[in-house]
Amino acid sequence: MELRVLKYFLAVAREKSVTGAAHRLHVTQPTLSRQLKDLEDELGQRLFIRGSHSVSLTAEGMLLRQRAEEIMTIVDKTRSDFSEKHRIAGDVYIGGGESEAMSLLADAIRDVRDRHPGIRFHLHSGNAEEVMERLDRGTLDFGVLIQPVDISKYDALPLPYRDVWGLVMPVGHPLAEKKGISPDDLNGMPLIISRQVLQYGTTGNPCLDWLGKPVSEFNIAATYNLIYNATLLVRSGVGCAVTLDRLVPTGVKSGLVFRPFVPKLESALDIVWKKGQFFSPAATAFLDALQKRLEKR
Repeated sequence: MELRVLKYFLAVAREKSVTGAAHRLHVTQPTLSRQLKDLEDELGQRLFIRGSHSVSLTAEGMLLRQRAEEIMTIVDKTRSDFSEKHRIAGDVYIGGGESEAMSLLADAIRDVRDRHPGIRFHLHSGNAEEVMERLDRGTLDFGVLIQPVDISKYDALPLPYRDVWGLVMPVGHPLAEKKGISPDDLNGMPLIISRQVLQYGTTGNPCLDWLGKPVSEFNIAATYNLIYNATLLVRSGVGCAVTLDRLVPTGVKSGLVFRPFVPKLESALDIVWKKGQFFSPAATAFLDALQKRLEKR
């Protein structure tokens, strides 16, 4: 399986047209069609559903698209790591959940860019499960993980932040009059909860422990992995969202309020990377800048 053919495949998947992809790739349509047919023969799978004016992906085609995009990301990272001989440049890939702790990384990124403007940073937002999967596959250099999550298989630096858990609700909600939310306040209430909160790991799950009873006894209306779409459900009256502080705009203009859990519930954060990982000069420059920021705090 050649990288060139994977590039052709991705172009057709994105354009949804062999003609359009051929034009973008500057190859003839018959050449492109033959390469795609050879790829299907090599894999023994049908990858495209061919219509009269467009093509779409089969289930096998969607799987290959995911794998091909990951492969091309690694190829691009490798080329970038070796392309600069006389100055520090290249790409650094960082993934993480939504957290105020990302502001510390933003400061470190600025420090690096001030010294090495040839370094480019790529941020990926996702929950812990998705970030760890990308770390393991090599498409991320670093991941910021919000506890609870098992980080024993990674090297890690703890970040000096504690995210506070609580409830986001409409301004006019009865619980908005309270200064804090207790587990009993949630009885029978439609809740919108992060999927990470619903999982017990080897390190336990403080949020589930705080709730004090099985998840099955709560009225879970929806789950989410990132909070923005969950706030749309809150505004629509679907339920109230269990989330971290300072992630959602609150106040009269937004129509939402945040109230912390009582007793107080906090989550620690870590930045992690694969054990024994060989860092590019660009990734090393970022880690050095972050460590200097941590030493100053």
